[in-house]
Amino acid sequence: MILVDTSVWIEIFKDKTGHVATAFQERIGSENYVLSRLNQLELLQGAIDRKEWELLDDYLSTQYYLEATKHTWTEAARIYFELRRRGVTINSPVDCCIAQIALEYGAVLLHRDKDFEKISKIRPLEQKRFDLFQRTRR
Repeated sequence: MILVDTSVWIEIFKDKTGHVATAFQERIGSENYVLSRLNQLELLQGAIDRKEWELLDDYLSTQYYLEATKHTWTEAARIYFELRRRGVTINSPVDCCIAQIALEYGAVLLHRDKDFEKISKIRPLEQKRFDLFQRTRR
């Protein structure tokens, strides 16, 4: 199972050529992909107008989500805390939450965000960077 981060969805949605969506499909292959509610939040808050909001909301209502648990919040805060104590800055505590959800469900996190690479240095986060120019070999 692949948890797809907002950073990947933004690239897919803003691409007018379809190349990014094709690269995404090649990357995930036959694997199931999911989102977290935090991805839903980030995507909807980025809508530029009502029409885009409605299109996004309709699309997102058809997706599968990994839900946070009662442990998600304190463990995500611990990630942020431990990184800060090591002098590592994370741009968004939301990324700690998304990483923790991936950890709880054993999902691979597909992203384009350096924060997840930092988090993987202190947690066994299975993460892969979505490189738009890297093609999957078959």
